[in-house]
Amino acid sequence: MAEVARGLYQRGWLDGTAGNLSVRIGDQALITASGRSKGELTDADVVLVEAETGAHISGPKPSAETCIHAAIYKAFPDCGAVVHAHPPYATAVAARAMAAGQESVRFTDFEIIKGLGVADPHAVDVLVFTNWSDVPRIAAEVGERVDGSVPVLLIGHHGVTAWGPTLEIARNRVECIEALCRLHLLTN
Repeated sequence: MAEVARGLYQRGWLDGTAGNLSVRIGDQALITASGRSKGELTDADVVLVEAETGAHISGPKPSAETCIHAAIYKAFPDCGAVVHAHPPYATAVAARAMAAGQESVRFTDFEIIKGLGVADPHAVDVLVFTNWSDVPRIAAEVGERVDGSVPVLLIGHHGVTAWGPTLEIARNRVECIEALCRLHLLTN
């Protein structure tokens, strides 16, 4: 986890103490602690929680977005990891979508869509969620709206969350959606 977090931090996608990562281990998950730099994670900076509820088991205070990770683990029992980051292009696209009242953003024809592992590599609709200050409200909406066909989502003014069977695949999907958002902004 520390290596993946450090790589995203070095790219400027986990500035300050922003973002969070988790890895599922059976019925439990390890998630990054609240208020910790992702560029300098140690064993003391991860928290053990119940995967599908986010209930704290041991360690420091978990990330504020633990409930979003839990909603994804509950919806997708085969999910092995979740990454939430604030890459600039994805955050900008999410902000624009929210301002326009869009519930999703459509990406078409870009080769990098394949990296999301979706059924149709020629087009994908990525859901956009409101960045409520009441984070459990975001988690509830994620639980209601995600269907598993697209393993990434955007949060208005807040960034991207991606998931997959492994932490590396979840990270790769964050990289792919950031590339798609960059291309989207350059071509629209």
